[in-house]
Amino acid sequence: GKGTQAEVLCQEFNIPHISTGNMLREAITAGTELGKKAKSLMDEGILVSDEVIVDVVVERITQKDCESGFLFDGYPRTIPQAKALDNNSIEINLVIEIDVPDEVIINRMSGRRVHVGSGRNYHVQFNPPKEDDKDDLTGEALIQREDDKPETVRDRLEVYRSQTLPLINFYFERAQKEDLDYLKTSGVGSPAEVSQLILDK
Repeated sequence: GKGTQAEVLCQEFNIPHISTGNMLREAITAGTELGKKAKSLMDEGILVSDEVIVDVVVERITQKDCESGFLFDGYPRTIPQAKALDNNSIEINLVIEIDVPDEVIINRMSGRRVHVGSGRNYHVQFNPPKEDDKDDLTGEALIQREDDKPETVRDRLEVYRSQTLPLINFYFERAQKEDLDYLKTSGVGSPAEVSQLILDK
């Protein structure tokens, strides 16, 4: 997945891996003004707005470890978020699209199993537990999260097509005209094979 590849690239180039989910959690834990604002919205069950997310991003990339660059993981997700980066003079110089057919995504995600107590992840095909549906360390039951059920994954793919696909076109067209590199690579294969495909390009 994109998180796995982000970790590999960040180690390779010695830059921070920036995921908006992690940034929100860090801002909340640190008790920053933005963190407090995000927490109050989340506590009320309200989706954190693009405006708040962009403020968190801006706050994060001004930190010292971002001086030589950074890698966004799954952000921006929409054209308004991409335009907000432009409005804040945040320059993107490379976009990587990892292309995976729907059925492969459904198979990967619906095979995931999680140990609730620790967050340990397994996959029935690619990383099975020693004993079916049981955590290797505790022997406790593994669960399939609602988000990983095939019907939920299909719904999320539809949302992806309506919200994120236009963003792919936005950056692809920009790469034809501006100083932006656009790399599309296959996401089919082992994590190491996909990493090598990206690094080779």
